Amino acid sequence: MRVLDGIKVLDFGRYIAGPYCAALLGDLGADVIRIEKREGSEDRYLLPLTPGKDGATGDGAMFMQMNRNKRSLTLDPMTEEGRRIAHRLAEEADVVIANLPPATLKAMGLDYATLFAINPRIILTTVSAFGSTGPYADRVGFDGIAQAMCGAVYLSGTPEQPIKSYAPWVDFGTASLAAFGTMAALYARAQTGRGQEVQGALLSTALTFFNFHLIEQAILKTDRVATLNRSQNSGPSDLFRAKDGFVQITINGEPLFRRWAKLLGEPEWIGDPRFASDQARGDNGEALSARMQRWFSERSVAEALSALEAARIPAGPVYSPQQALDDGHVKAMGLFQDVNYPGLGLPAPVAGTPVSLSLTPGELRRRPPMLGEHTDEILAAIGIGAEEIARLRAANVV
Repeated sequence: MRVLDGIKVLDFGRYIAGPYCAALLGDLGADVIRIEKREGSEDRYLLPLTPGKDGATGDGAMFMQMNRNKRSLTLDPMTEEGRRIAHRLAEEADVVIANLPPATLKAMGLDYATLFAINPRIILTTVSAFGSTGPYADRVGFDGIAQAMCGAVYLSGTPEQPIKSYAPWVDFGTASLAAFGTMAALYARAQTGRGQEVQGALLSTALTFFNFHLIEQAILKTDRVATLNRSQNSGPSDLFRAKDGFVQITINGEPLFRRWAKLLGEPEWIGDPRFASDQARGDNGEALSARMQRWFSERSVAEALSALEAARIPAGPVYSPQQALDDGHVKAMGLFQDVNYPGLGLPAPVAGTPVSLSLTPGELRRRPPMLGEHTDEILAAIGIGAEEIARLRAANVV
């Protein structure tokens, strides 16, 4: 049994926030139809891996991750016939996911009022950059914009050079929260019989993930500035250079600090007022990091990690992407599943569901779809015959 067996999802998403939300639902058993324009959505071709036809860009790495467990339908909902097909699909759907501007949704006939009139049980999950209210509601934006506007970029790097995270944590966080909201809406529908609209926003996610820093600023007016990798709230928590690489350590709490001081031969620092609490250690973290760096400078990464592990101090090496793939523990976790795709010379290591359920785990059942791979079977299932499909294809509707 899968948790979402029998749930039908129409995925009009693009890039990460919408498609990954749909992918998580697909992992749990939902029948997800990825709907994109006839030439393919832009996100299909990011980080291209496969050769495209006639010199065009091939399907990309982002698409491999975001669109497992989906079928593909090409459709132009901006045409009258395309809207009719979208509405026929919505009649039988449980969830529609779209990270499109509100005006575009309305033009496609995918706004909640229109969908509710077609199917009162439907759940519309939308993701926008700035939410549906406020002066920025009509602005467009991506993950990096939200990172910048929540304060995270300002407090990363240095005061002279703020740094955005390379990983799109706002997009993935928003997708995960949107999936959480969609599951809650499905649970509510089981009780009330009625669907609802679920709204996620990149800036809301970023502000939420950064909230405790904002609370501190609001109450204490600390006006913190960036200190590169060194934590301002504990210590020593920083990134250090060993003889042959870099290591991150994180020390929070008195027991960990005591173990660290003993390991470094500085037992007198345990009673030092400068280091009497996590915040005091954060305030005086420069001295702690300097001492830790001297220790690292005398050791290789392997030697340092061995000593830190023996002292039960949290630490990890700074890996390149290839080193992350090659790590024995990463392999033992079983998170990555080899997925074959037409045109790929090697299987793609696609991360499966990142949370484990003991009885009803997520599954990677289906490789990502080729563009329009299931158009005929999806349309046939709603009663459109082969001749009509051929006519729609000739008219550039599908």
